[in-house]
Amino acid sequence: MATERMLTPARLAEIFAARPRDCHKGMFGTVGLFGGCVAYSGAAKLANLACAALRAGCGIARLAVPESIVAGVLPYLLESTLCPMPIGADGALRYDAGAAEDFTRGLRTVGVGMGWDTGRCDDAYRAYLTYLFAQAGVSLLVDAGGITALSRDLRLLSDARASVLLTPHLGEFSRLTGLPVERVTAEPVPLAEAFAAEYGCTILLKGHQTVVTDGHETYTVDRGGAGMATAGSGDVLSGILTGLLGYLPLTPETVAAGATLAGIAGEIAEERGTDITMIASDTVAALPDAVRRVRAEGQ
Repeated sequence: MATERMLTPARLAEIFAARPRDCHKGMFGTVGLFGGCVAYSGAAKLANLACAALRAGCGIARLAVPESIVAGVLPYLLESTLCPMPIGADGALRYDAGAAEDFTRGLRTVGVGMGWDTGRCDDAYRAYLTYLFAQAGVSLLVDAGGITALSRDLRLLSDARASVLLTPHLGEFSRLTGLPVERVTAEPVPLAEAFAAEYGCTILLKGHQTVVTDGHETYTVDRGGAGMATAGSGDVLSGILTGLLGYLPLTPETVAAGATLAGIAGEIAEERGTDITMIASDTVAALPDAVRRVRAEGQ
Protein backbone atom coordinates (compact mmCIF):
# COMPACT_ATOMS: atom_id res chain seq x y z
CA MET A 1 0.00 0.00 0.00
CA ALA A 2 1.34 3.42 -0.96
CA THR A 3 2.25 6.04 1.63
CA GLU A 4 0.01 9.11 1.56
CA ARG A 5 1.98 12.36 1.39
CA MET A 6 1.00 16.00 1.77
CA LEU A 7 2.59 18.86 -0.14
CA THR A 8 2.81 21.69 2.41
CA PRO A 9 2.77 25.38 1.42
CA ALA A 10 6.33 25.69 2.72
CA ARG A 11 7.57 22.80 0.60
CA LEU A 12 5.73 24.10 -2.46
CA ALA A 13 7.35 27.52 -1.99
CA GLU A 14 10.73 25.80 -1.74
CA ILE A 15 10.17 24.02 -5.06
CA PHE A 16 9.26 27.32 -6.74
CA ALA A 17 11.83 29.45 -4.92
CA ALA A 18 13.52 32.44 -6.57
CA ARG A 19 16.46 31.58 -8.80
CA PRO A 20 19.98 32.93 -8.39
CA ARG A 21 20.85 36.00 -10.46
CA ASP A 22 23.73 34.18 -12.18
CA CYS A 23 21.54 31.35 -13.57
CA HIS A 24 21.22 30.61 -17.29
CA LYS A 25 18.78 28.70 -19.51
CA GLY A 26 21.07 25.68 -19.76
CA MET A 27 20.49 25.00 -16.06
CA PHE A 28 16.77 24.38 -16.54
CA GLY A 29 16.68 21.83 -19.31
CA THR A 30 15.45 21.51 -22.87
CA VAL A 31 12.04 19.90 -23.23
CA GLY A 32 10.09 18.65 -26.21
CA LEU A 33 6.37 18.62 -26.91
CA PHE A 34 4.95 16.44 -29.69
CA GLY A 35 1.32 16.87 -30.67
CA GLY A 36 -1.24 18.06 -33.17
CA CYS A 37 -2.66 16.68 -36.40
CA VAL A 38 -4.63 17.93 -39.38
CA ALA A 39 -7.97 17.34 -37.66
CA TYR A 40 -6.87 18.92 -34.37
CA SER A 41 -4.29 21.49 -35.40
CA GLY A 42 -5.36 24.04 -32.79
CA ALA A 43 -2.46 26.37 -33.60
CA ALA A 44 -3.04 28.68 -30.66
CA LYS A 45 -3.73 25.67 -28.45
CA LEU A 46 -0.38 24.10 -29.35
CA ALA A 47 1.33 27.43 -28.74
CA ASN A 48 -0.31 27.51 -25.30
CA LEU A 49 1.20 24.10 -24.66
CA ALA A 50 4.71 25.35 -25.41
CA CYS A 51 4.13 28.60 -23.53
CA ALA A 52 2.94 26.69 -20.46
CA ALA A 53 6.17 24.67 -20.47
CA LEU A 54 8.26 27.85 -20.59
CA ARG A 55 6.11 29.56 -17.94
CA ALA A 56 6.75 26.52 -15.72
CA GLY A 57 10.45 27.30 -15.85
CA CYS A 58 12.24 25.11 -18.39
CA GLY A 59 15.14 26.70 -20.26
CA ILE A 60 14.15 25.82 -23.84
CA ALA A 61 11.00 24.29 -25.35
CA ARG A 62 10.88 22.46 -28.68
CA LEU A 63 7.50 21.80 -30.33
CA ALA A 64 7.11 18.96 -32.85
CA VAL A 65 4.05 18.96 -35.13
CA PRO A 66 3.23 17.33 -38.49
CA GLU A 67 4.54 19.28 -41.49
CA SER A 68 0.94 19.70 -42.65
CA ILE A 69 0.12 22.16 -39.85
CA VAL A 70 3.44 24.01 -39.52
CA ALA A 71 2.21 27.07 -41.43
CA GLY A 72 -0.75 27.44 -39.08
CA VAL A 73 1.23 27.01 -35.88
CA LEU A 74 4.29 29.12 -36.73
CA PRO A 75 2.69 32.60 -36.33
CA TYR A 76 1.67 31.74 -32.75
CA LEU A 77 5.04 30.38 -31.69
CA LEU A 78 7.26 33.15 -30.38
CA GLU A 79 9.68 31.68 -27.85
CA SER A 80 9.86 28.01 -28.85
CA THR A 81 11.67 26.07 -31.57
CA LEU A 82 9.44 24.35 -34.12
CA CYS A 83 10.31 20.86 -35.34
CA PRO A 84 8.31 19.72 -38.41
CA MET A 85 7.61 15.96 -38.50
CA PRO A 86 7.30 14.13 -41.85
CA ILE A 87 3.94 13.35 -43.42
CA GLY A 88 2.78 10.97 -46.13
CA ALA A 89 1.10 11.73 -49.44
CA ASP A 90 -2.27 11.89 -47.66
CA GLY A 91 -1.01 14.56 -45.26
CA ALA A 92 -1.03 12.20 -42.28
CA LEU A 93 1.91 11.82 -39.92
CA ARG A 94 4.38 9.08 -40.85
CA TYR A 95 7.19 7.61 -38.79
CA ASP A 96 10.73 8.66 -39.62
CA ALA A 97 13.58 7.44 -37.43
CA GLY A 98 15.82 10.35 -38.37
CA ALA A 99 13.13 12.88 -37.49
CA ALA A 100 12.55 11.16 -34.15
CA GLU A 101 16.26 11.31 -33.38
CA ASP A 102 16.54 14.96 -34.41
CA PHE A 103 13.56 15.94 -32.28
CA THR A 104 14.74 14.18 -29.12
CA ARG A 105 18.42 15.12 -29.33
CA GLY A 106 19.46 16.81 -26.09
CA LEU A 107 16.01 16.64 -24.51
CA ARG A 108 15.58 15.91 -20.83
CA THR A 109 11.80 15.56 -21.02
CA VAL A 110 9.23 14.86 -23.75
CA GLY A 111 5.49 15.46 -23.54
CA VAL A 112 3.59 13.55 -26.20
CA GLY A 113 0.07 12.80 -27.45
CA MET A 114 -1.75 16.13 -27.14
CA GLY A 115 -3.97 16.63 -30.19
CA TRP A 116 -3.15 13.27 -31.76
CA ASP A 117 -5.83 11.91 -34.11
CA THR A 118 -5.94 8.28 -33.03
CA GLY A 119 -7.56 6.12 -35.66
CA ARG A 120 -5.86 7.78 -38.63
CA CYS A 121 -2.15 7.63 -37.82
CA ASP A 122 -2.04 4.74 -35.35
CA ASP A 123 0.97 2.99 -36.94
CA ALA A 124 3.01 6.20 -36.85
CA TYR A 125 1.97 6.96 -33.27
CA ARG A 126 2.91 3.48 -32.10
CA ALA A 127 6.29 3.74 -33.84
CA TYR A 128 7.06 7.11 -32.25
CA LEU A 129 5.93 5.85 -28.84
CA THR A 130 8.13 2.77 -29.23
CA TYR A 131 11.09 5.03 -29.95
CA LEU A 132 10.33 7.39 -27.05
CA PHE A 133 9.71 4.66 -24.48
CA ALA A 134 13.14 3.21 -25.36
CA GLN A 135 15.02 6.43 -24.48
CA ALA A 136 16.89 5.80 -21.23
CA GLY A 137 17.49 8.89 -19.11
CA VAL A 138 14.49 10.76 -20.52
CA SER A 139 11.31 11.64 -18.63
CA LEU A 140 8.33 10.91 -20.87
CA LEU A 141 4.88 12.40 -20.25
CA VAL A 142 2.08 10.69 -22.18
CA ASP A 143 -1.31 12.39 -22.46
CA ALA A 144 -4.54 12.34 -24.47
CA GLY A 145 -4.11 10.58 -27.84
CA GLY A 146 -0.82 9.12 -26.64
CA ILE A 147 -2.66 7.34 -23.83
CA THR A 148 -5.27 6.01 -26.26
CA ALA A 149 -2.49 4.67 -28.51
CA LEU A 150 -0.67 3.18 -25.50
CA SER A 151 -3.82 1.45 -24.24
CA ARG A 152 -3.73 -0.74 -27.35
CA ASP A 153 -0.32 -2.18 -26.43
CA LEU A 154 0.72 -1.89 -22.77
CA ARG A 155 3.88 -3.87 -23.53
CA LEU A 156 5.41 -0.53 -24.50
CA LEU A 157 4.99 0.54 -20.89
CA SER A 158 6.21 -2.74 -19.44
CA ASP A 159 9.42 -2.56 -21.49
CA ALA A 160 10.03 1.18 -21.05
CA ARG A 161 13.55 2.49 -20.45
CA ALA A 162 12.34 6.07 -20.13
CA SER A 163 10.85 7.30 -16.86
CA VAL A 164 7.14 7.50 -17.66
CA LEU A 165 4.38 9.81 -16.42
CA LEU A 166 0.84 9.11 -17.62
CA THR A 167 -1.77 11.87 -17.23
CA PRO A 168 -5.17 10.30 -18.00
CA HIS A 169 -8.62 11.55 -17.17
CA LEU A 170 -11.08 8.99 -15.83
CA GLY A 171 -12.19 7.82 -19.28
CA GLU A 172 -8.62 7.38 -20.52
CA PHE A 173 -7.68 5.48 -17.38
CA SER A 174 -10.68 3.24 -17.99
CA ARG A 175 -9.25 2.46 -21.45
CA LEU A 176 -5.81 1.75 -19.97
CA THR A 177 -7.13 -0.65 -17.34
CA GLY A 178 -10.18 -2.10 -19.09
CA LEU A 179 -12.25 -1.23 -16.02
CA PRO A 180 -15.63 0.53 -16.18
CA VAL A 181 -15.51 4.31 -15.72
CA GLU A 182 -17.92 3.93 -12.81
CA ARG A 183 -15.42 1.83 -10.88
CA VAL A 184 -12.53 4.15 -11.71
CA THR A 185 -14.62 7.06 -10.46
CA ALA A 186 -15.46 5.23 -7.23
CA GLU A 187 -11.92 3.96 -6.48
CA PRO A 188 -9.40 6.33 -8.12
CA VAL A 189 -6.67 6.13 -5.48
CA PRO A 190 -6.26 2.34 -5.06
CA LEU A 191 -6.66 1.70 -8.79
CA ALA A 192 -4.08 4.33 -9.74
CA GLU A 193 -1.68 3.00 -7.10
CA ALA A 194 -2.08 -0.58 -8.33
CA PHE A 195 -1.54 0.35 -11.99
CA ALA A 196 1.53 2.49 -11.23
CA ALA A 197 3.07 -0.25 -9.10
CA GLU A 198 2.42 -2.93 -11.72
CA TYR A 199 3.92 -0.99 -14.63
CA GLY A 200 6.64 0.97 -12.82
CA CYS A 201 5.36 4.38 -13.88
CA THR A 202 3.91 7.50 -12.31
CA ILE A 203 0.21 8.30 -12.75
CA LEU A 204 -1.55 11.64 -12.56
CA LEU A 205 -5.23 10.73 -12.62
CA LYS A 206 -7.29 13.84 -13.33
CA GLY A 207 -10.54 14.44 -11.53
CA HIS A 208 -12.26 16.70 -9.04
CA GLN A 209 -9.48 15.55 -6.73
CA THR A 210 -6.37 14.72 -8.77
CA VAL A 211 -4.39 11.65 -7.72
CA VAL A 212 -0.61 11.46 -8.21
CA THR A 213 1.15 8.19 -7.42
CA ASP A 214 4.02 5.90 -8.37
CA GLY A 215 2.55 3.04 -6.36
CA HIS A 216 4.76 3.84 -3.38
CA GLU A 217 3.93 7.47 -2.61
CA THR A 218 0.58 9.13 -3.25
CA TYR A 219 -0.45 12.78 -3.28
CA THR A 220 -3.91 14.24 -3.82
CA VAL A 221 -4.40 17.71 -5.26
CA ASP A 222 -7.65 19.66 -4.91
CA ARG A 223 -6.66 23.11 -6.19
CA GLY A 224 -8.46 24.63 -9.16
CA GLY A 225 -11.97 25.67 -10.02
CA ALA A 226 -14.98 25.09 -12.25
CA GLY A 227 -13.58 27.47 -14.86
CA MET A 228 -10.87 24.93 -15.68
CA ALA A 229 -13.50 22.58 -17.12
CA THR A 230 -12.82 23.86 -20.63
CA ALA A 231 -11.08 22.64 -23.77
CA GLY A 232 -7.30 22.81 -23.58
CA SER A 233 -6.92 22.72 -19.79
CA GLY A 234 -5.42 19.25 -19.94
CA ASP A 235 -2.94 20.42 -22.58
CA VAL A 236 -1.92 23.34 -20.37
CA LEU A 237 -1.34 20.96 -17.45
CA SER A 238 0.79 18.73 -19.69
CA GLY A 239 2.82 21.74 -20.77
CA ILE A 240 3.37 22.83 -17.17
CA LEU A 241 4.46 19.36 -16.11
CA THR A 242 6.75 18.90 -19.11
CA GLY A 243 8.39 22.24 -18.39
CA LEU A 244 8.81 21.46 -14.70
CA LEU A 245 10.42 18.11 -15.51
CA GLY A 246 13.02 19.96 -17.54
CA TYR A 247 14.83 20.81 -14.32
CA LEU A 248 13.29 18.67 -11.58
CA PRO A 249 13.25 14.86 -11.20
CA LEU A 250 10.19 12.84 -12.10
CA THR A 251 8.76 12.04 -8.67
CA PRO A 252 5.21 12.12 -7.31
CA GLU A 253 6.14 15.24 -5.35
CA THR A 254 7.30 17.10 -8.46
CA VAL A 255 4.16 16.11 -10.38
CA ALA A 256 1.91 17.08 -7.47
CA ALA A 257 3.70 20.44 -7.30
CA GLY A 258 3.02 21.03 -10.99
CA ALA A 259 -0.64 20.07 -10.66
CA THR A 260 -0.97 22.36 -7.63
CA LEU A 261 0.61 25.27 -9.50
CA ALA A 262 -1.76 24.72 -12.42
CA GLY A 263 -4.71 24.65 -10.03
CA ILE A 264 -3.66 27.87 -8.31
CA ALA A 265 -3.21 29.55 -11.70
CA GLY A 266 -6.72 28.38 -12.60
CA GLU A 267 -8.09 29.87 -9.40
CA ILE A 268 -6.43 33.20 -10.16
CA ALA A 269 -7.72 33.16 -13.73
CA GLU A 270 -11.23 32.53 -12.45
CA GLU A 271 -10.90 35.39 -9.96
CA ARG A 272 -9.95 37.72 -12.84
CA GLY A 273 -12.89 36.59 -14.96
CA THR A 274 -15.63 34.09 -14.22
CA ASP A 275 -16.03 30.33 -14.23
CA ILE A 276 -18.24 30.64 -17.34
CA THR A 277 -15.96 32.85 -19.44
CA MET A 278 -12.61 31.29 -18.59
CA ILE A 279 -10.52 29.61 -21.32
CA ALA A 280 -7.37 27.53 -21.04
CA SER A 281 -4.99 30.31 -22.06
CA ASP A 282 -6.20 32.30 -19.03
CA THR A 283 -4.51 29.68 -16.84
CA VAL A 284 -1.23 30.11 -18.72
CA ALA A 285 -1.45 33.91 -18.34
CA ALA A 286 -2.01 33.52 -14.59
CA LEU A 287 1.10 31.38 -13.97
CA PRO A 288 3.37 34.30 -12.93
CA ASP A 289 0.87 35.36 -10.26
CA ALA A 290 0.46 31.73 -9.24
CA VAL A 291 4.18 31.47 -8.51
CA ARG A 292 3.99 34.70 -6.49
CA ARG A 293 1.05 33.31 -4.51
CA VAL A 294 2.87 30.05 -3.84
CA ARG A 295 5.87 31.94 -2.51
CA ALA A 296 3.68 34.18 -0.34
CA GLU A 297 1.64 31.29 1.08
CA GLY A 298 4.84 29.42 1.94
CA GLN A 299 6.34 32.15 4.10
